[in-house]
Amino acid sequence: MGGMTEEDRHTRNGEIGPAEWLAMNRTGSFDWDLDTDTIDVDSSGLLVFGLSPDAFDGRPTTLVTRLAAGERDRLNEVVRQAVTGGEVSYTAHFPIPQDDGPPHWTHVQARILRSPDGWARRIVGVVRDTTAEVTRFAFVQELEKRREVQTNIVERTTNALSRAVTVDDVTAALTGPGGLARLGADGLALGLVENGSLNIIALSGESLDVLDDLRVRRLDRGFPLAEAVLSGRPRFVSSFPSLGKDFPQLAPYLARLQFRAACYLPLVAQARSLGGMVLFYRGRTSFNADERNLALGLAAIVAQSLQRAILFDEERELATGLQATMLPRRIPAISGGEIAVRYHAAWSGRQVGGDWYDVIPLPRGRVGVVVGDVQGHDTHAAAIMGQLRIALRAYAGEGHAPSTVLARASRFLAELDTNRFATCTYAQVDLGSGTLRAVRAGHLGPLIRHNDGRVGQPNLRGGLPLGLATVFGDEEFPETRLDLVPGETLVLCTDGLVEQPGSDIEAGLAALSDAIASGPPQAEALADHLSERLWERWGSGDDVALLVLRRSPDPGTPKAPRIHQYIHQADPQGLSDARTAVGQALRDWGMPELADDAELMTGELLVNVLLHTEGGAVLTLEVLPEPVRRVRLSVQDRSSAWPRRRTPGEAATSGRGLMLLDALATRWGVEPRGEGKAVWCEIGPATVPADTTASGA
Repeated sequence: MGGMTEEDRHTRNGEIGPAEWLAMNRTGSFDWDLDTDTIDVDSSGLLVFGLSPDAFDGRPTTLVTRLAAGERDRLNEVVRQAVTGGEVSYTAHFPIPQDDGPPHWTHVQARILRSPDGWARRIVGVVRDTTAEVTRFAFVQELEKRREVQTNIVERTTNALSRAVTVDDVTAALTGPGGLARLGADGLALGLVENGSLNIIALSGESLDVLDDLRVRRLDRGFPLAEAVLSGRPRFVSSFPSLGKDFPQLAPYLARLQFRAACYLPLVAQARSLGGMVLFYRGRTSFNADERNLALGLAAIVAQSLQRAILFDEERELATGLQATMLPRRIPAISGGEIAVRYHAAWSGRQVGGDWYDVIPLPRGRVGVVVGDVQGHDTHAAAIMGQLRIALRAYAGEGHAPSTVLARASRFLAELDTNRFATCTYAQVDLGSGTLRAVRAGHLGPLIRHNDGRVGQPNLRGGLPLGLATVFGDEEFPETRLDLVPGETLVLCTDGLVEQPGSDIEAGLAALSDAIASGPPQAEALADHLSERLWERWGSGDDVALLVLRRSPDPGTPKAPRIHQYIHQADPQGLSDARTAVGQALRDWGMPELADDAELMTGELLVNVLLHTEGGAVLTLEVLPEPVRRVRLSVQDRSSAWPRRRTPGEAATSGRGLMLLDALATRWGVEPRGEGKAVWCEIGPATVPADTTASGA
């Protein structure tokens, strides 16, 4: 029994020694005499500090010899602050390095005993080995961290896919910015089953472009994703070389993929196999149970989103197909102008609207244009729209006046007994003369882009919406006559282009006017421009019908150039703009010597029309061909009253217009023009006597 320690004899005799006691409660005690700077530690406490009783000399510095220098300094500072600060206790937690493994964590809880004068005399306390607790805490903390990461992956993916409506939206959520990070993966491939094939619709991640050759493959077991789809079972791959052995056709591609692991997941929703998804990883070589469950959960979320998106796309295709059959299949060619139409269907599944447009050839070379909207957003509204469009087209084709066309269309809609109403704007246009007769039934009025870039909103008097007008016995649709000079453009649209929930329609009209003013002059190009500028508005829940009609420009010839401009009676700035345009045109044409007289005559002719007639005026400036190069000004209005000559007094502020014509013009006169007249004058070398057949004003 020689050489046996006291601890060994306790153990041999079945008694509990310090090691056994420490193993049970992992706690020891100490008594520190501050006056002598000695500390008494029991055997269990010395074991906590990693010291044997024979090696301990009772000095506090010896007790903490095994601690790292930084930990010793921190412990000394805790004790010093407690002693000098008048505290009655302190605690400390620190690691003690071990020769054969990780450090042991130790917790000290001490009480400071002071004399009546407050001087610290002794410190007594306990030390406890908390390594097991710390290890358990670290394990639990790591577990909670992993679970938090997995929860975030699920929550962020679910949130991103909850806003996905179409299949394109689903792929954008998975492959767009942050998509792979949300999934916790480094690469993704997504495939859909279509007609016996597996079509890869999305690839995201570095090096995955090497799989482009495999985007469309027959659905067979020659590839792991197809095998997962057919079997309905996931496949977790931790070794790409072994995957190449199982799938030889894939082997040539694997060496070029910069990943170490992957999971092949079937996408199944309501017992229907939709396709499959692959998640690729660079830093992972295995999948534990939690990671496998996470991958399966992500596959379920994606499958449900794809199922909703596929159903939406199918319904959308059906609804838009029905709507397309109700709209004109082609737009007839017109003489003297160009027409462009656009239609944008709202993104709301089967909830399509009843917006429509039409272009109707009319007798005597005229053309009818209409844009309208049937109440409601469903297939019933689309069906009513088709019937109403055909009826209105028939009434217009019979040659009726615009007011009569809408009155009959209103009666037709009321007789359908659908409890629906419709709004529309209809116009008959004579592109030869530029005369436009428009009517409005509860709808937005037209916008006109003038040749100088200004966009006007003519004030069209309106009637009640179609259907309601008949129900309330008020089928009056007053006509408004407008002029469309060569080069000007008429724009008709439905409210989906300018009206949004929660926003002012005036703001939408202003945005539309700005877009028209900044767009190109050609009808097709302008329609495309409006589509691109207002695409955000078109993403709303309402349909949009757009019609752009431009009268062909009439610039004349290089030797005989010509400009036209419409001046609205309610636009005081238009008079100044017209004078400026005339002067600038003559300077551009190399006739600056006539600019001042032409500007003065322009003002006199326009003021006379705007003051003494109702409606606007059309100004035409042209250079008459040689042999005598001169300028001709013409102002056309709708009044049948001809100007008459007056003799103004010295204090009179008007009545001198025709006197100026006599003084400045080489020739002038008045001509009947359709429903009105034109007052004209020529400036330049005289060739014949002035025309005195017109009554003076």
